[in-house]
Amino acid sequence: MTYPPRRNLPAPPAPPVSAGPTRSEVPTVRSPLLRTLLEDVREGKPDAEEAFWSYVSETGAPLVEPDPEGEGGHRLVTFVRREDPARPATHVLALVHTVTDKDRHAGDLAPHLMERVEGTGVWAISHRLRTDHRASYQFHATCGTREDALRADRPSWRRVLDHAEPDPLNTGAPLPSRDGRNPASVLELPEAPDQSHTRRREDVDRGQSLDTEVDGRRITVHLPPGHRPDAGPYALAVLLDGEMWGPVLGVGDIFDNLHADGELPPTVAVLVDTMGRRMEDLACSAPFVDWLADTLLPWTEQEYGAGADAARTVVAGQSAGGLTAAFAAFQRPDRFGLALSQSGSFWWPDDDREGEWLTGQYAWAERRPITLHLEVGRQEWMLLEENRRFRNILRARGYDVRYREFNGGHDYACWRGGLADGLAALLGP
Repeated sequence: MTYPPRRNLPAPPAPPVSAGPTRSEVPTVRSPLLRTLLEDVREGKPDAEEAFWSYVSETGAPLVEPDPEGEGGHRLVTFVRREDPARPATHVLALVHTVTDKDRHAGDLAPHLMERVEGTGVWAISHRLRTDHRASYQFHATCGTREDALRADRPSWRRVLDHAEPDPLNTGAPLPSRDGRNPASVLELPEAPDQSHTRRREDVDRGQSLDTEVDGRRITVHLPPGHRPDAGPYALAVLLDGEMWGPVLGVGDIFDNLHADGELPPTVAVLVDTMGRRMEDLACSAPFVDWLADTLLPWTEQEYGAGADAARTVVAGQSAGGLTAAFAAFQRPDRFGLALSQSGSFWWPDDDREGEWLTGQYAWAERRPITLHLEVGRQEWMLLEENRRFRNILRARGYDVRYREFNGGHDYACWRGGLADGLAALLGP
């Protein structure tokens, strides 16, 4: 068999209407590549499956093919997994970040069960996606019942996430994880936003990273190349959820690349650990923001010559951290003149108080002398409209606000590129 397959293969006929599936019926195969494989297997062509896997190994997974509806702005993306004879599966879930989560929240994971291609060890599932889509993804194989595989309650879903695995046929760099979980693979379609600043480069000068504590809280500091405390004042970037950005994602590489390309002035990055106390710190907490402003920033100024000028100090966060970044600039504009909010949880709170509390504060309070950079994923069904409303209020009140939507979800695979772009937009020349 030769790949790519023959062009203009007819679409498979619709299955006949019946009271239920028969043994001879197979799921509709949407991918032309898989239809060719299925045709060759049915014709008894030798080594048909091996030729298919050889092709996938050379080109990388997932399979990306023209849109079956003929639209140039979409692609048919088919995720494939090779059966492991040592660990045969009865069911395999494809976890495409946010795409799968939306159905999980609705209690229906069935649309994300992969199908076994007849007569092969190929598990596959196809999605029609826009050409600018980016998402992390994993597979979760089980050997139990279908009912067990489709359990969508929170404890069951956490167990799925604890054991899901990356795609071994994806040739891109994996997205690291924490808490003992496996890394994820990343799907990047051709028109997804550039993320060249996120990859470690060997042609740039390296800054220095230091681990320390301030007032009992773990802090990581990343200094620009050639940093001297007396050579400031330096710009400052305060990143929330530092235990993810530092040891897991290596955000120092992003700062080094931005410095090397002249897109940032010499900037000190301070990564603040918040993941273990999110509900306490990242829910519009005035005490936490005051700690940042009155304890952390004076310490940073004294030790590293950064943080004295609010107009060159950005606070950045994602999700609840994005909410808190916008709140910090609102609460303490004397210290944080810039806020970078990614997928901000502007729906907050979910108790007896009125929702979208921070949006209301910005709507009615005196305008602050601050600049905000907001981004949110078009797949984030629980955040997209809330972010749009927040943007509209900011614009109506005359704030300097930069806003963009990316075609992805609540996903570090998207956020790491957005962080680089947002920092350059707020602090760069």
